[in-house]
Amino acid sequence: MRYRTLAAVVVAALFCTCLSAQTRPGITRVEWGSTSRGEAVGLYTLSGAGGLEARISNFGGVIVRLDVPNAQGSKTDVMLGYDDLASYERGGVYGAVIGRYANRIGSNGTFALGGSTFQLQRATPDQKIVLHSGASGFQKRVWSATMHDGDEPSLELTLTSPDGDGGFPGTLITTLVYTVTRDNSLRLEYRAASDRPTVVNLTNHAYFALQGEGSGDISEQRLQVFADRYTPASPDNLPTGEIAAVAGTPLDFREPVRLGDVLDARFEQIALRRGLDINVVVNGTPGVLRPAARLSDPKTGIVMEVATTQPGMQLYSDNVARATAGKGGKPYGNWYAMSFETQHYPDSPNRPEFPSTVVTPSAPLHEVTVYRFATATGAGR
Repeated sequence: MRYRTLAAVVVAALFCTCLSAQTRPGITRVEWGSTSRGEAVGLYTLSGAGGLEARISNFGGVIVRLDVPNAQGSKTDVMLGYDDLASYERGGVYGAVIGRYANRIGSNGTFALGGSTFQLQRATPDQKIVLHSGASGFQKRVWSATMHDGDEPSLELTLTSPDGDGGFPGTLITTLVYTVTRDNSLRLEYRAASDRPTVVNLTNHAYFALQGEGSGDISEQRLQVFADRYTPASPDNLPTGEIAAVAGTPLDFREPVRLGDVLDARFEQIALRRGLDINVVVNGTPGVLRPAARLSDPKTGIVMEVATTQPGMQLYSDNVARATAGKGGKPYGNWYAMSFETQHYPDSPNRPEFPSTVVTPSAPLHEVTVYRFATATGAGR
């Protein structure tokens, strides 16, 4: 009798454990304070079956933390960022959604569309280039949030940008769905619809540190990029209009390259920016999800694969002149992360030879980018 009772207790305990595991939510929310304008902000945690965990805020759609299983059997936070909302509000663009137009628009912040010329909002009257939509950028907005639980939890963020916002025409409704998948991917699905023709270029400015945020630079990591061509840029970082071959240049990452071997290259397109800050043309057909890049770290063993439907991708190696205080006050120095800003090409509204960024009521935007994580022994060697 005593053994039967003990067995019953064990079975009951196992049943409760299994039930708890089955009912544990894949997405949760906590309050994360308020903006300087008094808007309430939440912090959402998405936990995947494979171990990937993402913490995302509806302020700027910021990826605050990304805990990735490593080769040592623990997890590594691979996302540069800050500890609190106030730092994101006054700081840069760590992990944020960039829009309406990511990257640069030249011609003094103007572009022509439908027979009219539109002047974007500028900080000063003599500003030649508007970067990441300036003060009207989506990266500093509070988005509406909806949680979706399940085996692959997702966070749906929605933002309405009114006609004339930042100088852009049309009321634009943008939706971004973050999903943590079973195979340890973070999937970003963008949709945008406008009530009149406008230009749109959406991306996320995540700073990936596969060695662990605040744990040194990326020199020992190996980068592979699935791009035969790139768009050379002038010293002001605007594209020249040329689409050039990477062959024979330090921008040839078609086979894995140790980043430390190229970040200080004398090649003009690298030397001008003291590192990587260039748009590449992703091989394959735009609109089709296809490989764009692969990055690996030898210490953590983490491998990240990037896939996208976008035509281009800005490679940025976090080229900074002075350190920034990040999470826990840790200094983030030069080349402490890589950004893979899947996008349309910079200044496309002023470059008719580039793929169009025009969105109309009958032709809304739909793009997908996937960051998939795995581990490999000796990754990056």
